[in-house]
Formats: sequence, C-alpha cells, structure tokens
Amino acid sequence: MGLSWLLKPLALASTFALSTLGILSQRYQKARFYFHLTLYISTLGLASVWGVIVSLLATAAGQRLNINYYVARSFYHVCGPLVGIRFEVEGEEHLTRLLTARDGKPQSAVVLSNHQSFLDILYVGRIFPKRAAIMAKHELKWTPLLGQYMTLSGAVFINRKNRKDAIKVLEQAGDDMKKRGVSLWVFPEGTRSSSPDSALLPFKKGAFHLAVQAQVPIVPIVCENYHRMFDSRTRFESGPLKIKVLAPIPTIGLTADDVTSLAETTRELMLESLRSISAPGPSSSSSLSSSNTLSASAPSISPAAERESSSTPQPVHLDIGQSEDGLRKRQPTERSDKTSKSGSSEGRGGESTEDEMDDDAVLLKRPKGTAA
Repeated sequence: MGLSWLLKPLALASTFALSTLGILSQRYQKARFYFHLTLYISTLGLASVWGVIVSLLATAAGQRLNINYYVARSFYHVCGPLVGIRFEVEGEEHLTRLLTARDGKPQSAVVLSNHQSFLDILYVGRIFPKRAAIMAKHELKWTPLLGQYMTLSGAVFINRKNRKDAIKVLEQAGDDMKKRGVSLWVFPEGTRSSSPDSALLPFKKGAFHLAVQAQVPIVPIVCENYHRMFDSRTRFESGPLKIKVLAPIPTIGLTADDVTSLAETTRELMLESLRSISAPGPSSSSSLSSSNTLSASAPSISPAAERESSSTPQPVHLDIGQSEDGLRKRQPTERSDKTSKSGSSEGRGGESTEDEMDDDAVLLKRPKGTAA
C-alpha cells in the first residue's frame, strides 16, 4: 500500500482547498491574491523539475544553449493563462535578429531588463531569446532543483561578496560569449525595485564592463510597472502588460573609461521607455492634482493691475540655446546671487533644476518705458 494512504487524503484536501480559494477569488481581492500566488509558485516548482529534465534531454540532443529558452517559454505558456496575465511585446525583432546578425551566424549580446519582483520570471519567460544564459547571484546555485537546473543551463553565478571571484567569472563569461555566440541576460539594478511609481534603481556596472570587454551590443528590455496588478502582499490581479525591446546599443571601440557613461545612458533610455509604457503612478497623479489645484486657486489679476505691472521693468527669461550672436554671455552677479540663494541640486533621475537650466539662457530686463 505504501504511502498512498497518506498522499491520497493530502491530494483531496489540497484540491478542495484550492477549489474553494478559486471560488472565493472571484469576489474577494485577498482570496484572489492567494489563489494566483498558489498557482504561480506551484507552476514555478513544476517548471524547476521540468527544467532539470529538459536540461538532460537538450544536452543529449546538442541543444544545451537553448535550455533556458525551452523552459522559460514552457513556464510562460502554462502559468500565464492560469493567472490571467498576457503580454503585448514591441520590438521583439531586435532579439530574433541576433540569431543571424553576423552574416547568418549568432551574435552574442548582453540583455538587460528591469527587475520589479519575482513575478518578472513570467515576462522573462515570454521574451527570453534562444542561445542565452542568465546571470544570477551565487546563493541561487544551492537552491534545490532550481540551482541544479540553472547550473545545467549554463547560468553565470556571481559572488557579490568576493570582488576578485566576480571579476574572474565575468572574464570567463566574456570569453565564452565571443567564442560561442551566447547572450547573457542580466538585471542591472542588482535587486528588486518594486514601487507604485515607474522608477529604476542605480545600475551596477558589471554587465557594462562585460559588454565592453566582449565588444558585444547591449539589448535593453523594459516591462511596464505592474504594481497596480501585483504588490507582493495583497494584490495579484489578471490583465495585459506591455514589454518593450529597445534597439541594440553597440559597444565596438568602447573601453573601460566609457563604462560609466554607457551605464548612465542606457539607464536613461530604459527609464524613459518604462515611463512611456506604464500607467502613471500615485506620485505623478498627486503632483498633477496639486498643480491643477494651485492653478485654480491662483488669484485673478484685473486689467488695471496688468497695465500697471507692464509699465514697470520686468525680467524676461530668454532661452536662446546655441545662438551665434554672442548673446550667450551670462550675468555673473545675478548668477552668483541666485546660486547662493537656491544652490544647484539634482532631482531624482538626474533631472535638472531651474538654476541649472539658466546655464543655457540669458536673463535680460526690458528698458523702462518700453511696451510689453
């Protein structure tokens, strides 16, 4: 009889509990969260087992470089319909072209994507390319089933606590990419950045050093902010999500001195794309609301007051950009006074303050008695 006496009641109880949760999920958000989370984690566990099997079969068939592709797509096609999430992809041709980019031969690349939560595995499953491996933290190597699967699929494990070892692993990965035409998928933020607003954490530079060292292109990928659908605690909803694959960024001729600017430029491009495909977050909505409130509450000015104000000298802010008339000269006294009062600072995401914008403009005053 074996363990059937124990497994059968457990299976029946689990089925009953899941069915009950599924019925309640149609009405209650909390029940829907746990129902979808159970389906997601269960499918992920099955995918790990399936991954080990695929790894063995694909290796025997000479398809080791496509193990991640087969397993990722399998997970997406099973789990996506179960939790009701589907993806609309823009620019997927940038990934497929890598397979024939070098006169019909595969072109390796460093593929970068934003990292919001463990739900990212689902969108990675939808878009993961052929002939690609994953860069992951060293600790995952010892996770039961998942670690064995990742090892067999050629994952690159990085020990963040050992800089020398991390550099050595990256050098080996770069050599492997050049020799075999293998791409590497990396989350450059290094950790999850789940937030109601569309934002990115500062990028780690390891992936950019790797791309420059191997002289391979960088392919940025952005999945829209899905916090409104999944917040890791109380909400796991169904619906469509957008993925955008950006055009490859070449690194031919770049050196280690270019890594910082390359990382910053890539982050700016990805952040711009993330905001363009995502719904506005709470901060954006509140800022817009407060702006509208301020505009509505601003006191109206009578025509008489307007005429009186126009007769006095008023400062005119002229943005003359790259003028060739020599008008680009700045007022040193006014500039220093303004800087000393407000100082120059940089907003979130590197946005320029008004003071910094004055570097590209001239402040003039209308002569007295001149009409507005």
